[in-house]
Amino acid sequence: MASMESESWTTYISMLQSLYRDKYPDVKLISLGVGDTTHPIPEIIASAMAKKCFGLSTAAGYKGYGEEQGDRELRYAIAEVVYKDLEIDYSDIFISDGAQCDISRFQLLLGSDITVAVQDPTFPAYVDSSVIMGHAGEFKREAGKYGRITYMKCTPDNNFFPDLSSTQRTDIIFFCSPNNPTGVAASRNQLKSLVDFARANGSIIIYDSAYSMYISDDSPRTIFEIPGAKEVAIEIASFSKYAGFTGVRLGWTVVPKDLLFANGFPVIEDFNRVICTCFNGASNIAQAGGLACLSPEGYKAVSGVVNYYKENAAILVDTLQTVGLEVYGGKNSPYAWVHFPKSRSWEVFKEILDKTHVLTIPGTGFGPGGEGFIRISSFAHRESILEACRRFKSLF
Repeated sequence: MASMESESWTTYISMLQSLYRDKYPDVKLISLGVGDTTHPIPEIIASAMAKKCFGLSTAAGYKGYGEEQGDRELRYAIAEVVYKDLEIDYSDIFISDGAQCDISRFQLLLGSDITVAVQDPTFPAYVDSSVIMGHAGEFKREAGKYGRITYMKCTPDNNFFPDLSSTQRTDIIFFCSPNNPTGVAASRNQLKSLVDFARANGSIIIYDSAYSMYISDDSPRTIFEIPGAKEVAIEIASFSKYAGFTGVRLGWTVVPKDLLFANGFPVIEDFNRVICTCFNGASNIAQAGGLACLSPEGYKAVSGVVNYYKENAAILVDTLQTVGLEVYGGKNSPYAWVHFPKSRSWEVFKEILDKTHVLTIPGTGFGPGGEGFIRISSFAHRESILEACRRFKSLF
């Protein structure tokens, strides 16, 4: 871990935000940086958690430890609502305290003697957890890469999908769709080629579908829509970005029974052992909220929240394109990925912050492939989005 930065980029941006507000107390800083939700949790969901919480104060409603794998009713609901007609059994589903935690649990399961591939740019937790586990190799500062991680270049030139014909074989492939930070969702044909690649190479795909509810077109919402995926893929998902559970903390992971190690042993059995050893189960209050999200009324409510953020993203994209910038994402995700071809990300980030008082994220926070880009989040109140757009128009 010696080559790892002492702080994550999210921690650094949050610290910078705090310092900026202290330095300029009279300036209204608009944060469109770290992807933290801002819309209140729908009442039907908050009420379900409140009811569960109050029930703990009664003899009839009190319950201590639950199953480490999660509340069975919630697992059934996820199987029925999210994976309907895809033959995902409730017993393949593990409830967690968030997708990022399960990323590290899988790293623990797989150990240090493995090889890893990531999209470039990519969500930093895939790389950082690989560094912690010791299979990232030395950091090559000039290239901005770790020596033992395979970086799969995803740019506008390849429609943000890696050239698998030139990608070396690795044990694990981390893949996020819709992607954070680019906001681009992989197509059905692209995911089919990824599954075929993994099958041919004996690789396991760890598929992050945290933003699947933002998909507006016919892009798959789950890897398990692709034939054969259950033999090569694990899916990690989250309630954070559509139910406003970034602080509540709740997610799930699907480990199909068809997924086997090279020796034929089921991956799910080892993962279950890791869960039972390292985790006492998600909060029963949070799980009550998750179950409410998947009720017909709750699902309608959270869909409304997602649409609110998508409208924010559309406003941002339209504004940025109007002033002549090259913008990607924003359709199937809450993020706009803005290209500044002749500039460096940190310089653009600083100029935007200094001149408009809008906090974004420099693209290099997501890997070397993010150089020349800025990520702008639509997780904000509408008035903040509109004000940010006014400021962008005055700058660009």
